[in-house]
Amino acid sequence: MKLGDVMQYNIIMLDPEDTIKKTLDLMNENHINGAPIVDKDKRLLGIVVKADIYRFLIEEGHYDTYPISSIMTKNVVSANLQEDVIDAAKKLIDNEIVAIPIVDRDKVVGIVSMENIIKYLVSKGE
Repeated sequence: MKLGDVMQYNIIMLDPEDTIKKTLDLMNENHINGAPIVDKDKRLLGIVVKADIYRFLIEEGHYDTYPISSIMTKNVVSANLQEDVIDAAKKLIDNEIVAIPIVDRDKVVGIVSMENIIKYLVSKGE
């Protein structure tokens, strides 16, 4: 099975100048743990997960104006639509990450999390 069959297509993508506060608010409102940071052409610049934000939150309030680009992961592990689901799961485990942005022709088109993969595998076993 390919990642294009299990990934989330309708995802929140962030601008590198979005504030950390806005990012955390979006994550909480949409019940997500991470999101890709993209440029205006949807090219992948980085990724941020709640754990990145929590590590940053030393003092309350100082994140209101900081851009998310200041804490995003810049060396992002990504995958393509044709990549095998099991290979993507191995990437998640080997890199100790929770989600992988899916890129097609240098543009982010979706994201796959370990949760997506587990749900897919469970549905196939039923």
